[in-house]
Amino acid sequence: METGGVFDSLLSGVCVVFTLGMFSTGLTDLRHMRMTRSVDSVQFLPFLTTEVNNLGWLSYGALKGDGTLIVVNAVGAVLQTLYISVYLHYCPRKRAVLLQTATLLGVLLLGYGYFGLLVPDPEARLQQLGLFCSVFTISMYLSPLADLAKVIQTKSTQCLSFSLTIATLLTSASWSLYGFRLRDPYIMVPNLPGIFTSFIRLWLFWKYPQEQDRNYRLLQT
Repeated sequence: METGGVFDSLLSGVCVVFTLGMFSTGLTDLRHMRMTRSVDSVQFLPFLTTEVNNLGWLSYGALKGDGTLIVVNAVGAVLQTLYISVYLHYCPRKRAVLLQTATLLGVLLLGYGYFGLLVPDPEARLQQLGLFCSVFTISMYLSPLADLAKVIQTKSTQCLSFSLTIATLLTSASWSLYGFRLRDPYIMVPNLPGIFTSFIRLWLFWKYPQEQDRNYRLLQT
C-alpha cells in the first residue's frame, strides 16, 4: 500500500476514534440521569441537534459512499437516540421536549423530501445536502459562544467541560484534515469553527481555572 493510502486509512481511523470519543462524553450525563432519576443540570438541546446533525451527515456519507462518515454517524445517531430516550424518561415536562424533538425531526423530514423528490440529479443532491450539513454543523459549533460570553462575565468555567473541549478540538482537527485530503469543502470548512471555539475554551480554562472557582466560592460561603 502506498504511503498516501496508509495515511488516509490512519486518518480515517483517527476520525472514527476521536468522534466516537466526543459522542461518548454524553455517557456522563446518562449516568447522572440514571443515578439521580432526574435531568437537573443536563441540557437536552445538544442531544437533539447532534442527532439531527448525525442523520444529515449519515445521509451525505451514504450518498457519497464514504464508509468513515457512515460508521461514525450511524453510531453517533444510536448514542444520541439513547440519550434522548433516557432524558424523556426522567424529564418532568415532556410536552416541551417532545415539541422540540418533533420540530427538528420535521425539518429533517422536509429536507429528506426536498432532496429526494425535488433534486433528482445525484451530483446536485450531494452538493446541496453537503451545504445543508455544513451550515448546520457550523451553527452547532458557534451556538455555545453565548455561554463563552457568560464565562467571561462570571469569570467561572464551571459550566464548561474540559474533556469535551479536548474531544471537540481533536475531532474538529481530524475531520478538517480528512476533508482537506478528500478535497471536500463540505467536510473541511464546517469543522474549522470547532477548532476555533475549542481554543477559546482552552484559553478560558487557563484564564479562569476551575480550582480557582471552587476556592472563590468557598471564600464567599
